[in-house]
Formats: sequence, structure tokens, C-alpha cells
Amino acid sequence: MITLGIDTSNYTTSVALYDGENHTMSRKILDVKMGMRGIRQSDGVFIHNRELPHMIKELVNGVRVDAVGVSTTPRNVSGSYMPVFTVGNGYAVAIASALGVKCHEFSHQDGHIMAGIYSVGAYDLLDEPFISVHLSGGTTEILKSEYNGYNFDNEIIGGTLDISAGQLIDRTGVNMGLKFPCGKQLGKLALSVDETFSLPVSVKGAYVNLSGIETKLQTITGFSDAVIARSVLFYIAEILKTTIRNAINETGIKKILVAGGVASNSIIRTKLIDEFSDNIYFASKELSSDNAVGTAVLAYKAEEKK
Repeated sequence: MITLGIDTSNYTTSVALYDGENHTMSRKILDVKMGMRGIRQSDGVFIHNRELPHMIKELVNGVRVDAVGVSTTPRNVSGSYMPVFTVGNGYAVAIASALGVKCHEFSHQDGHIMAGIYSVGAYDLLDEPFISVHLSGGTTEILKSEYNGYNFDNEIIGGTLDISAGQLIDRTGVNMGLKFPCGKQLGKLALSVDETFSLPVSVKGAYVNLSGIETKLQTITGFSDAVIARSVLFYIAEILKTTIRNAINETGIKKILVAGGVASNSIIRTKLIDEFSDNIYFASKELSSDNAVGTAVLAYKAEEKK
């Protein structure tokens, strides 16, 4: 059996095939003009519609697809919606209908979580509640997650109350003249120095506000871009350590999965591994950022249960 996964997120067009053990994937990042801090939904829809047919044709050529999985919403909550996901949903429904197979709908967040579990073989997390930390360009959420046999029941128990960690990274990078998205470039800058300066860590339980730090960074002078980059990533690691620890104390759940593009940063990974040791899992760097692999795996597991 082979399943096709499709994900058309804010900044990535992605398709994947999964055969129960391995995956193949095609992924393209949407281009954002220099100096911009994001992309309009209408532009994202246009680019997805332009790229997706060629990517599907190239990946699926000669392959028998037995089911389709697609990300249709950002999260599994009522009213969760972004226009970019309608593109993938439309193609998925059409392909499944033409092939006479089932189209399974999931959230983008479901895909991130399952991609993380699959990428490190942490299938034990499917058998019990766990804490998942979704760190992406627009989301910093700490969740109590539980696999229900189809997708994930996610309860938000922490995270940011204003801008996300990814937005803080991207806005810091754009202010330095880096091209959006700035995560990889900022990470590279941060690894070029050892010096840091401290930023105040203030959390309330498992929640934190980051917009104040963004404002504070705009007033800091006398430091190189590399030192600022390293200090911002150290700060994000510190607030994550504190909020995740508070979530553990609140729920009594010790196992943690971290996924999303921000989770690929080596500084943040090292700090969190030092804090939580063997109880923390990270999605592989390849599958930390937006991808369709998680939806393909979810569709495969759904088909297995039929």
C-alpha cells in the first residue's frame, strides 16, 4: 500500500509518498521578497496552484496510490482556516475521486506531530498522552496530545500569547537585512560567536509574551548581529525550558515531542536536550519544517484500520 500526502502551508508546497516504512518527498519553499516579513495568502494560493501539479506529476509518475492524505486546516479546532490549505485540499479531493480511493483530511498540526513521531521512530507516543511542542514560523504552542486512532486530540496548555518564537526570529533577521524566512541564516550567524547578552525571562505558568522582547531588541546597541542572533536563540531556549517544565509539572506527563521549523535549530535542540534528557524527542531536521510526510503517514495508518 502507498499513500500520497499533500500539504500547502503558508510558506511551503509539499507532496510525499509513504509505503509503510519509507517516504519520498518533493518540497518547495515559497519565495518571499527581500525585506518582507511574510507573504500574502493570495500570493501563497497562486504559487501553490502553479507548483503543485508539476510536483505531483513528477513524484507520483508510475506509482499506484491507494489513499490520499491532506492538510486542510492549521489546527483541529472549530474555525481554524487559512486560504492556502484550500489548494492542497482541492487537488487531494480531485485525485482521490479520480482514482476511486479515500481522501483523509487532517490538520497541518497533525502532520507536524506525526512527521516528528515517524522521523525518530517514537511510536510509543501513539499509545499514551504526551506533550507536543509546535515551533513553527507562526506557531509556538505547548500541547497535551493524544492519538485517537485517526489524528491527534490536542489541548493547548502553554505557548506564546502574542507573537511566536518563529516570528521573533524572522523579525530579528529581517531587521538585520536577512531574507525571510531567517531561521537558518540567523542560526548560522549565532554559531559564529560565543558571546551573548541576557534578556529577561518572564513566564506565567506555561505561557509567555514575546512582543516586549521584540521591542527591547530594537533599542539594544553595541553588539554585532551575530551576538544578537545568539542571544535571541539562547533566550528562546530558556523560555521553552521554563514553559515546558511548567507544563510537565501541571500535567504529570514527562514525554515530550518537539516539531516545527524552529525545532531544527541546533542551539535550541542542545539546550532542551540538556534539560530534559531521554524524555524529549525532536523531529529530524529534514522533517521539522513544513512537509507532507506526516499527512501521508496518518493516511496510511487510517487505511490500516479499515
